[in-house]
Amino acid sequence: MRDRLYPRSRQTIGPAREFTGVTLDAWGVTSRRDDLLLCVSELATNALLHGVPPGRGYRLRLLRFEGVVRVEVHDSGAGRPRIAERDPSAERGRGLLLVAALADRWGVGVRTPGKVVWAEFDG
Repeated sequence: MRDRLYPRSRQTIGPAREFTGVTLDAWGVTSRRDDLLLCVSELATNALLHGVPPGRGYRLRLLRFEGVVRVEVHDSGAGRPRIAERDPSAERGRGLLLVAALADRWGVGVRTPGKVVWAEFDG
């Protein structure tokens, strides 16, 4: 397991992707790398936009077990993320739709305070 805490700033998306890439390299994971990196971007962006209250941050946690890579984004905000129906011409609102399409599984867990949004990728 590897994790890192990031402050509430949109400038953390790039470093979160970089941390993920370095971790995947260290683990020797080459399969589905682009999918993993895109999902990290989407989950971190969603946490920043909807789940991280002012003065707080989010935690990116990466786990590897039995051929599975799991990405978790922990935040302290209320609410439960869901895939919403969107206007096809809308410029936003597709993050979880992308995660659901790319990951083998995804979901939301409870933490106090807040939630954990996760995605798993089979090797």
